[in-house]
This record gives sequence, C-alpha cells and structure tokens, in this order.
Amino acid sequence: MRAVLQRVTHASCKVDEKITGEIGNGFLVLLGIEDADTTEDLEWLAQKIANMRVFGDENDLMNKSLSDIDGNILLISQFTLFAATKKGNRPGFTRAARPDRAIPLYEAMIKQLSALLNKKIQCGIFGADMKISLLNDGPVTIVMDTKDKDNH
Repeated sequence: MRAVLQRVTHASCKVDEKITGEIGNGFLVLLGIEDADTTEDLEWLAQKIANMRVFGDENDLMNKSLSDIDGNILLISQFTLFAATKKGNRPGFTRAARPDRAIPLYEAMIKQLSALLNKKIQCGIFGADMKISLLNDGPVTIVMDTKDKDNH
C-alpha cells in the first residue's frame, strides 16, 4: 500500500457535483492498493497515519497527531499511485489491485482508521471520477509505502 498524506486546513471530495466527504484540519490521504497488500500492511499503515505527528504544538514544532488536534481524515482511493513510468510516456497500472481485491482493503482501512481515531472517516467513492479540493497546510506532504516499512 502507498499513502500520500497531505496536512490540510480544508479538503473535500465531489462526485457529480455532490460532496461525498469534507474535513477541516487533518489529513487528505490518497491511498493506493496493490495485489500484494495484506491485512498486516493495512494495520501498519493505519497506525502510522493515525499517529503521525506533523501538527504544530505550542512552540510551532511538529509534535502533535490527529488525535491531539481533534483532526479528521478524508480518505481517497487512488490506483494511480502505482503507475509504472519506466517505459514510454503512458503509465501502466498493472501493480494496482483490481477492484475485487482493492475495495475490501479500502473499506477495511476506513474501519481501521475510524476505530483508531474514534471518529467517522470522510471518503470519496471508489473508482469514481472525483474532484478533490484542498488547502495544503505548510505544505506538509508525507509519502509512505508498506513495502518500505524498515525505512519509516
């Protein structure tokens, strides 16, 4: 799994001009799922996201987590995070999990994050043409890949 976390002061997702998810302070999380991903990957990544300390404390140091600031998550599925760009100019997406594999893991991520943060996770719609709006705060953007657990 790959996740791109963007610290935001506001983020929203629209599908067909209807808002499907919207948050104030927190994380916009773009989540890519590949065939090789497991429940262990999901649990590790959910813990990292929930506990990532990149929000300012009283000294304006990045020491606070989502729970510390009562922040929220807007979770967006994004298979293009597994784009293969080595050959040619048209990316390939063969590493991205097909919907029958990805949807259950995406839904499990929603449940896991909700349980860790004890709040509802805002979402897009899997596979839909989504329009994402955000105000990146900082900017602070963190990229995580469960295949690089030892490096995080």
